[in-house]
Amino acid sequence: MSLRIYNTLSRALEPFSPIEAGHVRMYVCGMTVYDLCHLGHARSMVAFDVVQRWLRASGFRVTYVRNVTDIDDKIIRRALENGESIRALTDRMVDALHQDADALGIERPTHEPRATEFVPQMLSLIGKLEGKGLAYRASNGDVNYAVRKFEGYGKLSGKSLDELRAGERVAVADGKEDPLDFVLWKSAKESEPAEAKWPSAYGSGRPGWHIECSAMGCEMLGESFDIHGGGADLQFPHHENEIAQSEGASGKPLARVWMHNGFVTRDNEKMSKSLGNFFTIRDILAQYDAETTRFFIIRAHYRSALNHSDAHLDDARNALKRLYTALQLVPPPAGYVLDWSQPLAARFKAAMDEDFGTPEAVAVLFELATEVNRTQSPALAGLLKALGGCLGLLQQAPEVFLQAGAALDATAIQALIDQRSAAKAARDFALADSIRKDLLAQGIVLKDSPAGTTWEAVQ
Repeated sequence: MSLRIYNTLSRALEPFSPIEAGHVRMYVCGMTVYDLCHLGHARSMVAFDVVQRWLRASGFRVTYVRNVTDIDDKIIRRALENGESIRALTDRMVDALHQDADALGIERPTHEPRATEFVPQMLSLIGKLEGKGLAYRASNGDVNYAVRKFEGYGKLSGKSLDELRAGERVAVADGKEDPLDFVLWKSAKESEPAEAKWPSAYGSGRPGWHIECSAMGCEMLGESFDIHGGGADLQFPHHENEIAQSEGASGKPLARVWMHNGFVTRDNEKMSKSLGNFFTIRDILAQYDAETTRFFIIRAHYRSALNHSDAHLDDARNALKRLYTALQLVPPPAGYVLDWSQPLAARFKAAMDEDFGTPEAVAVLFELATEVNRTQSPALAGLLKALGGCLGLLQQAPEVFLQAGAALDATAIQALIDQRSAAKAARDFALADSIRKDLLAQGIVLKDSPAGTTWEAVQ
């Protein structure tokens, strides 16, 4: 069975094949870095981390671009409130983003462009749109996109212009010729700091949010690429406007497949700051370990709503313990090579090939754990760990995960040292290094010498 992906644009599952054979080019909208990342950001990052992991496991080369929006109204306002520069704020938030993503086992994208590094490309794109009559200079100094001049506006969101008109506001002083038009270039305001102003043929100002992703995506992946992803909240207007800008300028489809992950709720209510049920990644990790949090996200299909509750996270922790317990009882062999012809592996692959079906793939992991416990088969334990690795799971030493929050005793530490020594002897240096890092995370420092390996507990 070949990979099929649900395409938001066609509203159907479609067989996937990249534009360039063997090479997938994927752009995912990243964070606006004025504050710490929240659980909704974690959901999107984990979802597309799984996507790129599975594409690589399927034999594709992947160029994965996830941008950073480091200039917009919220960023300017927060920097002024904090009494710090925009760059100081965004650098600090990008560092925090990386810390949170790394903790969740999210692999770094191939490229992570910052919007402020691509302003010339944005201006060039705006110039093309103006030349084609799709953009106009407004009386207030802004440059706007003329929505009604782009045929097919609304094809991604399924919204017609008549439906959009029903909810439009009346534009009076914003310089728009039509309330549906959106800004491409914002003229500078006197109250804004100098670092938020760029020179241009349209006067001093800064790019609008939508043009940022159009310019970065096309610059780094070409005018047409394979997958464009992001949260469901970005489908309209952000992604709709990206299509209008990019395809209006190039005349080519921007992305072959559009993917959107579902919303996060808290106890079945939409998560929001106003309701007081809003949680940052760090709020969650203060109560639950990172792999449990990742597993909680992965157990739900990426397109479904994800309901966050302590009960669901507790259940995820207990479920993950079952998998790690099987690996503790029957250690996987070093250097295990995954065999996709094995029946359970084939079922895992079939699940993932059907629009990244993680709930069904996770069910296979539990079947494997049951078989490992029943047969005591190291080969099946190796398969369990290898398939878990396709999802970014089960790569810790079992003893470390199972005793998280409790001190490792001397017997458990020595067992891990022996496992590490066996891995080194088998030249499985990745496993040996992983064990060392896992122990270090628990405050155990290993010291190698010709006489052997000793350990020391540190604070």
